[in-house]
Amino acid sequence: MLFNNNQQKSPKRRFLLILGVTAFICFCALGLMIIFWDSMLPTVSKTQKVLYGAIIIVYAVIRFTRLLKKDNDEV
Repeated sequence: MLFNNNQQKSPKRRFLLILGVTAFICFCALGLMIIFWDSMLPTVSKTQKVLYGAIIIVYAVIRFTRLLKKDNDEV
């Protein structure tokens, strides 16, 4: 399991966790779309598209790790 604490999360914490996971998935999907979808940014070079997409994916991972760290610290 992702979280091993025995306490049940409050509705507010549960909602923020779901919102954070949804944001992570959306940011990763956006980064992958920028990298692989050729008609997304047709005037931008492939190198720039890969760079923009990678930056967005790294941002999503940082947000997600901070969400998990914050959630585990509040036990």
